[in-house]
Amino acid sequence: MQPTTPKTYVSDPSHKVTSAINSLPIDKLYDEFKLAIKDNHLVVESDTGSGKSTRLPLWCVEPDSEGPNTGRPKRVLVVEPRRVACLALSSFVSGQTELKVGHAIRFDSTVTDDTQIAFVTPGIALRWLQETGLASFATVIIDEFHERRWDTDLLLAMLKFKAQASPEFRLILTSATIDGERLTHYLSKGLTNGLADQTCVGSSVEARSARRLIAAGKRFHVELKYQALESHHLPDIRGVEQAVKTAVSGLLQQTDGDILVFLPGKREIQGAIQSCQPLVPTSGKRLELIALHGGISPQEQKNVLQQADHQRVIFATNVAETSLTIPGVTAVVDTGLERRTHQRNGRTVLSLARISKASCAQRMGRAGRTQNGICIRLWGKSAPMEAMTPPELQREELVEPMLAAACCGYKLSELEFVDNLPVKSVAIAEQKLLAMGAIDADGLITAHGKKLSPLPIDTQFAHLISAMPDDVCRGLMVDLAAALSVPQGLFKLPTSEFDLKLLNEWEPLGCDAFTLIKIVRDKLPDFLGDADAGYVNRGARKEARMLANQIRSALGLQRVEQSPVLVSKDIELRQSWLLAVIKAAPELAYVRREKRITALGNGFSEAQIGRVSRFCSELKGVDGKDSALAAVIFDLHSIAGKGAKQTLNLASCMAPISFNLLLEAQLGEERLGDGKEKGQSHKLLVETLYAGRVIGSRLKQVEGEQAIEAIVRSISVGRQFKGLSQRLKNDIAAWNIWLALGKAKEQFAESGLVNSLGEEPLVFDLYLMARLNELGVESFDDLQLIEADDLLFEGIPDWLREEFDNLYPIQLILADLKLAVEYQPKRKLVTLVYANGARKTGPKRWELPRWQGWKIQYKKASRVVDVK
Repeated sequence: MQPTTPKTYVSDPSHKVTSAINSLPIDKLYDEFKLAIKDNHLVVESDTGSGKSTRLPLWCVEPDSEGPNTGRPKRVLVVEPRRVACLALSSFVSGQTELKVGHAIRFDSTVTDDTQIAFVTPGIALRWLQETGLASFATVIIDEFHERRWDTDLLLAMLKFKAQASPEFRLILTSATIDGERLTHYLSKGLTNGLADQTCVGSSVEARSARRLIAAGKRFHVELKYQALESHHLPDIRGVEQAVKTAVSGLLQQTDGDILVFLPGKREIQGAIQSCQPLVPTSGKRLELIALHGGISPQEQKNVLQQADHQRVIFATNVAETSLTIPGVTAVVDTGLERRTHQRNGRTVLSLARISKASCAQRMGRAGRTQNGICIRLWGKSAPMEAMTPPELQREELVEPMLAAACCGYKLSELEFVDNLPVKSVAIAEQKLLAMGAIDADGLITAHGKKLSPLPIDTQFAHLISAMPDDVCRGLMVDLAAALSVPQGLFKLPTSEFDLKLLNEWEPLGCDAFTLIKIVRDKLPDFLGDADAGYVNRGARKEARMLANQIRSALGLQRVEQSPVLVSKDIELRQSWLLAVIKAAPELAYVRREKRITALGNGFSEAQIGRVSRFCSELKGVDGKDSALAAVIFDLHSIAGKGAKQTLNLASCMAPISFNLLLEAQLGEERLGDGKEKGQSHKLLVETLYAGRVIGSRLKQVEGEQAIEAIVRSISVGRQFKGLSQRLKNDIAAWNIWLALGKAKEQFAESGLVNSLGEEPLVFDLYLMARLNELGVESFDDLQLIEADDLLFEGIPDWLREEFDNLYPIQLILADLKLAVEYQPKRKLVTLVYANGARKTGPKRWELPRWQGWKIQYKKASRVVDVK
């Protein structure tokens, strides 16, 4: 039977059919699709360019031919992974039908209550799910699901539950490269946890079956070539610009169509364009080199997606891999590389990675959309590549997904995902959200968490904004969060000495945070506003201001344009703001390492000063002599370091602070300093230690445990009860050997007494603290009430001690050689450790005690030799 011609309904009640749409490969699935979707969720697999992104929404919106919905179009939500795809698809589909088609992305929405097909980004879909449960949409299509973003995986897990409770609701997953069989099985599975009891008591939660539909479509032949010299060579970033130039140069002789070059990032795109620039005048034709990535303007994106009357070489990131159709492309150059996030030592790291075979197929398919094409891969034919790209939920932190799930009424750990979540990542996310107060001990959203979720920024920034003490500080935090949340970089440091001088005059505090806030908020000075200089990305600045105003509107704050201009005298404002930041998120406060001044630590992790930061790499500051010794780090860029586990954290937004601000925020722990107690009051030097560095010190009248610790230290160095310390240390060393040899058991077995010293080796400090507590000593004044003999203990019997010390001395003095003696009774090992002496050779066996049955070793520095 021939497939029925796909129908598109106009918006009038008669639903007049139009046949204006050209036939596409996906059309072969029309009858099967319409029949299957009545009772099933669907997984649709079809080739790149087959028309699934534009046709399926139209099919879904058609009213049923029978049943209660006759004549009434349904609303369809299409979730696209990227903003540029939403805009392009919405524009294309609206031009093919009289149905009401809209899009919703950040800062731009044309969706109304009458919209029948809505193309939205995953973030918008999650927000609508939180607000309305997507109750007005009968079908949700998650397009390009193979990308496995965390937001689409989370959306699917929650919508699957919704579908199990709503018999009329349908889910459709689409992709050209997808594990269709596994996803079909996942959609068909019923609930395996207690979510049904929590969320929809009394509702049916039987899993609706799912079907897998495959449309091979018409493929044009794509000639595949490999450029690497050896077949096993993997994709390599080294020399990639020259390799791209070689490939493009050859393709210009073979095709008059557009050439699409896939590169991992904006930096490589700029390098490749510069490398290929000499090809323009030598090509003998009108040739244009253009970039396509998330950082270009919407108009530039639109221009790329339109047919051109001349040949183009389009240098693109993954944004061109799926969803978008770039007309005129007949050749692809694939570097086989992308920038991908993954977990490393508990931190999300961005690093260069080789793409999967699935992505290879997606990219190659771009060359055969309308005619035969060519694909050149810069690696070897036999290079081992992974089959599928690992899901983001397996690679990244789970703070954002956990908060989003909680806001929708779900516990992330109880949702059923296509792939199980890493247990460690779930635990880390839970700890962070609990620390923020965003969820409670049961994993449920708190009032504070509900405030954080609607803000279209990172959870950490949302937490900081809500934790600010007043509107002035809140405004500063909003503007900085907006500056750091735009996809493309807002600002880069000037390269000329003159412009750097002007920058330091404009913002004299050397503060990255204040620099960004002023760029967002204030009128740009001439040297920064110069478009030719390129220090400020005007498109990013515009987006940052829009985002700041969006957040300000939600919080009832003045618009950015109405905010006061920041001037150099605002040091007190800056200090109070940063103090509030540190109190809300202490882990953002870092101090310099004493020996490695370009590294800073916070007690948990280490950061290096990034090249894009204004933070001074020298030990001098602008608001105090030690101001450059510490910083609040608002933005860290983590990359893979050397070795299998090392992570390199580069600080890109730093705000210099003084140690005094850390002390005011009550960071760090106190410890006793090395100084003597002062005067009759016995005041002691107490140091505050943060991240391994002393950030302050003061004299303090100590009490309690600190007093006992100070008394023990004073006795240990001989300031109190002179001579007692060495005697106690000798007695304890001898007792520990006696104990290890089993002599203590024999001693107390013969006497019938109880060993009050215990069976564990004694430690000088711990023994002395325990003894002082037994005697009721709580201060230096109390020492006047006891004698030194009160602190001694009865260990080895006096009549055996001299003989024992001869057999097991703790130090030996030989000719020109002094040794410390260490015993390991369980191993029957004696280690003679060099202390000092002019002798170049080690001890001889005849010079030593008998130690019958013991092995003897001599250790000097790192060298250990047996003594025979």
